[in-house]
Amino acid sequence: MAVPKVAFFDTKPYDKESFNAANKSFGFEIKYFAPHLTIDTAAMAKGYDAVCVFVNDAVSADVIAALGTSGAKLIALRCAGYNNVDLKAAYGKMHVVRVPAYSPYAVAEHTVALMLSLNRKIHKAYARTRDSNFSLNGLLGFDMHGKTAGVIGTGQIGRIVAGILRGFGMNVLAYDLFPDTSFAASNGVSYTDINTFLGSSDIITLHCPLTPENRYLINAATIAKMKPGVMIINTGRGKLIDTQALVDGLKTGAVGYAGLDVYEEESAYFFEDLSNSVMSDDVLARLLTFPNVLITSHQAFFTSDALTNIANTTMNNIKTFFEKSALENEICYQCEGHPCRKDKTGRCF
Repeated sequence: MAVPKVAFFDTKPYDKESFNAANKSFGFEIKYFAPHLTIDTAAMAKGYDAVCVFVNDAVSADVIAALGTSGAKLIALRCAGYNNVDLKAAYGKMHVVRVPAYSPYAVAEHTVALMLSLNRKIHKAYARTRDSNFSLNGLLGFDMHGKTAGVIGTGQIGRIVAGILRGFGMNVLAYDLFPDTSFAASNGVSYTDINTFLGSSDIITLHCPLTPENRYLINAATIAKMKPGVMIINTGRGKLIDTQALVDGLKTGAVGYAGLDVYEEESAYFFEDLSNSVMSDDVLARLLTFPNVLITSHQAFFTSDALTNIANTTMNNIKTFFEKSALENEICYQCEGHPCRKDKTGRCF
């Protein structure tokens, strides 16, 4: 087998470090590109067998066609989400693989860190004490013990978050189109209908993939059904929340706190140092003015353990594809984003 040539897009120093370490066991020929993969940069992949992309690369139908013309045979996502890939356009033309699980604990722990920081005003207290201000005024929090947390999406991350919150002594409600009843029964978690869920939860945290059906799951109508002063946490996908509706809820006090690791228009901002630039996104700029909003730059996944797992899984996905083995982590339009299961003819079922 010829050594696969892989073009990496949207790469940062930590990507190079983790993938160079993993590549010692694989021996691929790698080229790192700083720009996002777009229709304007797709030509950079000419002569490469595979491209490796991240969450904010735009893998549209036009990009997929351009990659095919350039000779690429595989799109390797170094992330779990795939909503940035036109799977329908890729079907039958290009194979797509992802990293379905790298470290659910990393995301779950960051989720709870956002909750605790917002509740106990840790970020504000840190800034105060650095200025020798040791006043407690404005730092009042609440006991999480005995309160009700609502978890939307009970996949690997959602289940871990639920377990941590149960450890705090919280009541945990869950909402999922595909309930894991055995998990719920053994962990003291209760599935409920969406209206009960919204009206009963003191904290709501989102852990579902983005689909056409749940885009803007959190909107003006659902916020109106929530407890006044609810805390909303999103470490899933930005477009699960209608951000303007969230801003309106924060302004009226309907939403008491918001912790966001993702934002629906994040691709122009997150992962970049724009400290010397003027913020042109009025909605994001408005969010940053609220004292009860904490935004992190899509860093929930960002642990050394997760980066190692992402690199090793991605490289193994590429190796497996070019060895013509069964692709455990392949996704396609026909399989609706689930790992492909193929019959002896190679067709999905």
